[in-house]
Amino acid sequence: MTEHGASSARTVESYLDAVLALMPHPDPIEVALLDAQGLLCAEEVISDISLPSNDHAAADGYAVRGADLRGATDEEPAVLPVVGEAGLGDHAPGSIGSGMALRVTTGTLMPAGADVVIPLSWTDRGVARVAVRRELPQGTYVRNKGEDVEPGDVAVSVGTPIGPAQVGLLAAVGRERVLVSPRPRVVIISAGHNLVDVGTTPGLGQSVDVNSYALAAAARDADAEVYRAGIGRDDKRRLVELLESQVIRSDLIVISGRFSSDSFDLMQEALSEVGEVSFEAVAIHPGALQGSGTLGAAQTPVLCIPGDPVSALVSFEVFIRPAIRLMAGKRQLFRRAVQAFCQVEMDSPAGRRQYRRGQVKRHPDGGYVVSPVGGPGAHLLANMAQSNSLIVVDQGVTKVPVGDMVTVIPMLLGS
Repeated sequence: MTEHGASSARTVESYLDAVLALMPHPDPIEVALLDAQGLLCAEEVISDISLPSNDHAAADGYAVRGADLRGATDEEPAVLPVVGEAGLGDHAPGSIGSGMALRVTTGTLMPAGADVVIPLSWTDRGVARVAVRRELPQGTYVRNKGEDVEPGDVAVSVGTPIGPAQVGLLAAVGRERVLVSPRPRVVIISAGHNLVDVGTTPGLGQSVDVNSYALAAAARDADAEVYRAGIGRDDKRRLVELLESQVIRSDLIVISGRFSSDSFDLMQEALSEVGEVSFEAVAIHPGALQGSGTLGAAQTPVLCIPGDPVSALVSFEVFIRPAIRLMAGKRQLFRRAVQAFCQVEMDSPAGRRQYRRGQVKRHPDGGYVVSPVGGPGAHLLANMAQSNSLIVVDQGVTKVPVGDMVTVIPMLLGS
């Protein structure tokens, strides 16, 4: 049996299911239109108006009746008197009778009676009279009222990601505010008496607090609203106060530290006073010991992950990122994996699913190839920064020969 009891460790899938089951589903909130960008719509937005609101010209030219153009050719154009000119933003230009033309620009309201716009290029551009050299069917170069959206149509449906096009459509149907699924509020805490803040020179046995920054960045990339609470000092009373203060402003609390399955450290003791958190071995490498539970009367979920920077980031990727996306209402919880040919032989610990830092790239002949970056050590943060993917070696595999196919998770920002 290896560290944390690999032979009896819980599978990655089983532990992930337990983590996802803890996650709340934050209530929708109403926000100003521009604040909705990047969020999921949480209501069926029904249009009360038509888009376009009236018939409009779709080209610069002349509004006419299509029946007046029958038989028009280059040799025998239809010649019509021009009864006026209408520009963009002008009031409705009334109507035109049979055999008449009105000069219009793109977006001009169509006069009653006209059903065709003749582009300038198909005319002699006449001012008093215009010669039209082409016959066109009814509706040509006309934007019809309600062609895009009719009253009663769903403009934006529940679950639609709100991007620039959706913002524009919501504005077009007159919505200044919209109901959305909010970004989950995630608090990041680093635990450890040996940690010092960034900008402080670490003394003997001390380390800079890397995780609260790296995990905050990872949570933000997963589309969370992030609060970096920093370092939880080794004072139980202060740790309890810290946890209680964070429960009220969070949907999820993430704590990284050197936890133990055999005995409580001060953070684990503080957690036990504020809620119920259990620690167990999970068949994953790196990061075998994981903790999960809830805190406070609101049952705010808390996830405790290893303190080694690489273990923390891998644990975040495998367990916490899907949890954040679930709370945000995303349909796609996981990054899209690819299959790649392994270019370097790799060993993997028995009884664990390994997530190894890798460099994946397209092969000139098609498909993907991948190579591990650095060793498997959980402290090798520089290697993590140089990689662009995680190589997944299944639990039952201890050696991956050169040329074998492996599953690779490209670590694309925002994906």
